[in-house]
Formats: sequence, C-alpha cells, structure tokens
Amino acid sequence: MNDQHWGPSISADIVVIGGGTAGIGLVASLLKRSPQLNITVIEPDSRHYYQPAWTLVGGGAYNVENTVRPMASVMPRGAHWLQAAVTGIDPDKCQLTLGDGRTVSYQNLVVCPGLRLAWEKIEGLEDTLGQHGVTSNYSYRHATYTWDQVRKLRGGKVLFTQPGMPIKCAGAPQKALYLSCDHWNKTGVLNNIEVEFNLAGAALFGVPTFVPPLMKYIEKYKARLAFNSNLVKVDGPAKTAWFDVRDADGSVTRQAKTFDLLHVVPPQVAPDFVARSPLADAAGWCEVDPHSLQHPCYPGVFALGDICGTTNAKTAAAARKQIVVVAENLLAWRKQQPLPLKYDGYGSCPLTVEKGKVILAEFGYAGKLLPTFPLDPTIPRCSAWWLKATLLPWFYWNGMLKGREWLTRVSKVD
Repeated sequence: MNDQHWGPSISADIVVIGGGTAGIGLVASLLKRSPQLNITVIEPDSRHYYQPAWTLVGGGAYNVENTVRPMASVMPRGAHWLQAAVTGIDPDKCQLTLGDGRTVSYQNLVVCPGLRLAWEKIEGLEDTLGQHGVTSNYSYRHATYTWDQVRKLRGGKVLFTQPGMPIKCAGAPQKALYLSCDHWNKTGVLNNIEVEFNLAGAALFGVPTFVPPLMKYIEKYKARLAFNSNLVKVDGPAKTAWFDVRDADGSVTRQAKTFDLLHVVPPQVAPDFVARSPLADAAGWCEVDPHSLQHPCYPGVFALGDICGTTNAKTAAAARKQIVVVAENLLAWRKQQPLPLKYDGYGSCPLTVEKGKVILAEFGYAGKLLPTFPLDPTIPRCSAWWLKATLLPWFYWNGMLKGREWLTRVSKVD
C-alpha cells in the first residue's frame, strides 16, 4: 500500500527507512514472524535494484534489465509503503521529518537507507561519466557502458580506481579489472593494453588470506598496482585523470595520468539526514552495537545494511545475516525480553577473477574466515561462479526478499 491517502502526520509501530536489500528483506522477515505488525517503509525510489550483478553486467555476463524491478512488486504484503524521502531524524521525539514537511512518529525505528555514492567528490566526474571512456559498474546506467568500452578496446591504457574505505562491496573495484582483463586475454589483445589499478589504501584486499590467490591473477593479467593513489579529478575529453598519491612519509603529491578507459569507483558516504542526526557516529554512519545492531543511546532504534557504523564488509550477504539478528532482537525488545542474537560481522565477497571462476571470500569481524561450505575458500571455482551468477540472483528475488532465511545461521547471545 502506498501513501497517496495519508495525511500530514503519520504514526506507526515500526518505521523502516529504506526499501533496499536490507529494508525489504527485514520487513518480509518481521511479517513472517508477526503478521499483525504495523510496519511503514519509507523509500522514495520507485524501482528496486539487485546491485551485486552490476559487475557481471560490466563484464558482459549478465543482462542489466534483470537487475531491476518495480518497488511495488517487492514490497512485502502487509507493509505500508510511504514513497517519500526522509530529511531529518529526531530520536528524542521518536519522529522523522519528510521532504514534503510531513512528520512520521514511531515506536521503533530501523535505519537502513544504504549509503550515498558521492560522485561529486571527484572533480569533473559527473560531467563526463558515460562518455569519453569514463565508466563505473557502481551505476545502473553505466555498467553496460563498461562492457561496451571493454569490447571495443584493442590497445592503450586502462585505469581502474578504488577510493578510501568504507565502500559497498569492497571487492567490486578489482572485479571490474579481472573480468575486463579476462576478456582482453581471451580475445588476444591484453598484451596491447597497459592496466593499472589505483587504490587509495595500502592493500589489495582487506583480508590477508585472499591476497596471495588474487595476486596470481594480478600477475596473470600483468596489471600494475598503484597503492595510496586516490582519484580526485577527471577530464574526459582530455583523457586525463589526477590522483593524490601519498608516499611513505605521508606527504601527498598530485599526479596526472592519461587513459583510454577509466573505471571509477566513487567515494561513499552516509546520507546527510543520518550523518547530521543524533544517531550518527563520528564518521556519520549510524552508530550501533556491532553484535546486537541496536543503537547504544536509543534502544528502540536498530540499523542494518550499508549505513551501519560497523567494521563488517558492506555487502548484500552481510545484510542477509543482519536481517535475522535485527528481526529477532527487535521483536524481543518490543516484548521487553533480552536480545537473543548476535551478529558476527559476516560478509561475503564473490571475487570474479575470470569469467566462469570465482574466489568465494566469506569472513567476519577482524577478518575471521567464515566459509559456508567445507572447501578451501582461496581456490577459484566454477561452482562459486554458478552461485554468484545464477543461484544468488534467483534466491535474492524469490527467497531473501520474501523472508526466506536460507543459510542464515547466526549465534545466540551467551
């Protein structure tokens, strides 16, 4: 049900900010547990996206049209959809402000609006994205342009970038590199292409266990790694990008690099209405206990998904486990019972190192390995590609968004 008949002031038992992976999945799980709940979902977008497949789209292995559906088609039956944007949160009054001036009161609040792609933080990027060989798999509009440019390229210089953490799907920047290089390798043009991966950080991947197998592919594709190199400016027509490069002493110099193809991953930040609210931590993300996912100062508030100020990887797989924790803990809190479940920081990053093979990296807080299957997770596997490209998209639409909690075993509080 949408909001077309609602008045200027709205009240609900549970208000969920965000109709993305975390929000829709949580509401479906809550209503399966307790169908009588009065839940309002606030989400301005009319479409819902399956973003994990966009790297496959950019690699020519998935149809972009299969990554989007109308929001109304995924909204759980029994939830009230308020198609509006939140502009303010006042947790002391248990009240939200919407962009049109209406207010929404709640008993419980779940914050899961995702994060914001800050394209504007890279000078000149918005003016040239989608033309002059400048592209990004982080955009529904431009993932197909990535594949178009990769197919056409026969030689030249290619730059891939990765901004400072945190970002959603921290492996996605290098997935773009691997799938592109695999195509160039198989079509016999890789030797004509100079590939460089510019990372704002100092490591190829945040979990050291997976660095050696990934380095084998970096070497196979003859890619150069440029660490501590952060993209700050782009001139598309001039085919030039500028990077702030930090040396061992911490001093920063700006370097210009030319390109024939530039794959950009934008900086990523919390939405302003969260960052400016009392719910935010020092970095602007929603503050929560890393295990219960409950706000430390406002116990009626929970959060999950990319907005959380936790150290887990920001992935759809993390949300899949977080959904169960928040659903159980929120309902327990409403009954004035102890919170029963704890989140272990689980996240999954299926690293598409070539078309047809994936290194399935699954890990939790502090980089602890948390494999779902009893197999060596550092070995690229065809089965993991099938999981990434076929099973998980099907399960997303038909399972996760319907409240089916497969492979979501979580720990109980000791």
